[in-house]
Amino acid sequence: MPTIIVLFLLAVTVTSVVNFPMRVNSVDLPKFSEAPAFRNGKECPRIAEKRYHNPSIIHIAMTLDATYLRGSVAGVLSVLQHSSCPENIVFHFIATTHRRHELRRIITTTFPYLNFHLYYFDSNLVRGKISYSIRRALDQPLNYARIYLADLLPATVRRILYFDSDLIVVDDVAKLWQIDLGSHVLGAPEYCHANFTYYFTHRFWSNPIYAASFKERNACYFNTGVMVIDLLKWREGKYTEKLEHWMKIQKRHRIYELGSLPPFLLVFAGDVERVEHRWNQHGLGGDNLEGLCRDLHPGPVSLLHWSGKGKPWLRIDSKKPCPLDSLWAPYDLFRHTTSFFSDS
Repeated sequence: MPTIIVLFLLAVTVTSVVNFPMRVNSVDLPKFSEAPAFRNGKECPRIAEKRYHNPSIIHIAMTLDATYLRGSVAGVLSVLQHSSCPENIVFHFIATTHRRHELRRIITTTFPYLNFHLYYFDSNLVRGKISYSIRRALDQPLNYARIYLADLLPATVRRILYFDSDLIVVDDVAKLWQIDLGSHVLGAPEYCHANFTYYFTHRFWSNPIYAASFKERNACYFNTGVMVIDLLKWREGKYTEKLEHWMKIQKRHRIYELGSLPPFLLVFAGDVERVEHRWNQHGLGGDNLEGLCRDLHPGPVSLLHWSGKGKPWLRIDSKKPCPLDSLWAPYDLFRHTTSFFSDS
């Protein structure tokens, strides 16, 4: 009996130590200072009723969760600060957590004048379609919410800018919003020098049916953290179903490694309206394994994106910031206390 009791107590102690950080994460949400009010300039069109299909309204979609909330808040502040007509911007936030009421309160108290809506994303939509990738953050259901924007948002929202939660905008977002997509469903900066084969496994390339997906397509890599999407064309073309098709194949045959990105490449690469590279200076978070510091790509900058493992708020808090993290810091409204969040 004494041996059994000791083993039981040891098991309870180990369980408590292992689970403690998760309990803290589930209780504590970051606290933020209130952002200043941003008002329209005289040249902005006056909107009596903020109807979704009004062409003067800019719609932006972002996700909200505890781990990336600090990045989301910084991203929102950066958009408003550099916008010529901030009152004509409507944010569409997406959350999976049952704590979305707390998230709503945080956004409301941080941005009292913000026009926004909060939508619930049912993670059950993708749980059977997600397989593990090289970084845990890429496996989270909310990472796949961008695939379902056309279903989550009202049908009257016909166009959307999708932004990841680890970026800041340093230009007027209206310039990105006004890009002509032509016949395309999606617009994004393309990087045709990237090694396209890297994003898919040997099993994909050795299967002639899968490999033929890119035949006669001038397919280039693009980052899905910044996209201009024609939701009307998306809905008409049933693109959510097309992306889900590849997710189901991935679940059975393991044809790629990087979360929600490869399905977008499979469906859209070679059929993307090219956006200037200045609108996604990505990779500032380093690679997906080490998150080492990186420099800016050559050329002008309108948007800085810390894609990769290294996030500026985590590096700043650990007293090991990269040089470019200083560009993110002025948009950080976080009230500094001990942080329990990590992106591992």
